[in-house]
Amino acid sequence: MLMRTVARIAWGAAAAAMLLVSQANAQDEEKAPPLPFHSIEGYGGGAITPMAYLVNPGAPGCIFGKPSAALTVGNIGDKQLQAITVTETLYDRIELGYGADRASLGDLPSDIQASTDMDMEAGSVWLHNFNVRFLLVKEDTCLAGIPLPAITAGIHFKYNDGVAQINNNLGNALSTIGYRANNGVDFTLTATKNFAKLVGLPLFLTAGLRESEAAQIGLLGFGNTYHMTFEGNVVCMLSERLAVGCEIRQKFDPYGTIASSEPGEMLVGPENNWYAVEAGYILNKHTTLCAGWGHFGNMVNSEANTSWLMQLKYEF
Repeated sequence: MLMRTVARIAWGAAAAAMLLVSQANAQDEEKAPPLPFHSIEGYGGGAITPMAYLVNPGAPGCIFGKPSAALTVGNIGDKQLQAITVTETLYDRIELGYGADRASLGDLPSDIQASTDMDMEAGSVWLHNFNVRFLLVKEDTCLAGIPLPAITAGIHFKYNDGVAQINNNLGNALSTIGYRANNGVDFTLTATKNFAKLVGLPLFLTAGLRESEAAQIGLLGFGNTYHMTFEGNVVCMLSERLAVGCEIRQKFDPYGTIASSEPGEMLVGPENNWYAVEAGYILNKHTTLCAGWGHFGNMVNSEANTSWLMQLKYEF
């Protein structure tokens, strides 16, 4: 009896292993190009906005897609940004993502000390993004004979490691202009459609809505009122390997402003809409390299209209 039980367990384990191997082989054989890219917040899309397509979902029928990871570096004006992002897609319907964003504060600490004699005692903040996105409608699902876009809904939990201590060190100065907490939740709804038949090249149009309390995507903390904003992107595949795109992310002002002691200068200025253009190259079926330029308007205390980003992404 014991030997039979052991044999059954061994046979079950072997069958499960064979199933996983066959799924992995199927994914390798049917793997699509390694698109979309990763956003800096850790989900599929461009650098600053999502697309409705999930990242590396695997072959149809597979429970587990394969993970993807990316490293993004760049600057937002005089502030440096590094982002480490990972995603995993389940059942071809659910994308789990994480993004760790480290942003340096540039000359903000010295500007604040010069104006207020207060020491921030910090040179950077970390923003942790935990994302879950659900593919509600697959692309070209027909409704009354009309092929629909892919439609994805997302929930994005954000935690800022640093801004609460900065606010405390500044005598709760951020609280006086609207700061509420070091964490918040964004909600997104995104639609993407390929219009290749219209132009003869793969042309992806994306439009979406976001509900958020975040100040500067959460790098400056979170306010106490949700605002709905628009975001979208256009991506065109000029060849099998080269993609170009542009993005827009509408912003709002959850905070007031803090003036500097220097005439006409701000320690905390208003937010502006974000714009970006990018070019990406598919190095092989697993790897992409993307470079972009951003026009981000005011970033806390300085202009960020000559920003750039570069990303290396790998899909297993």
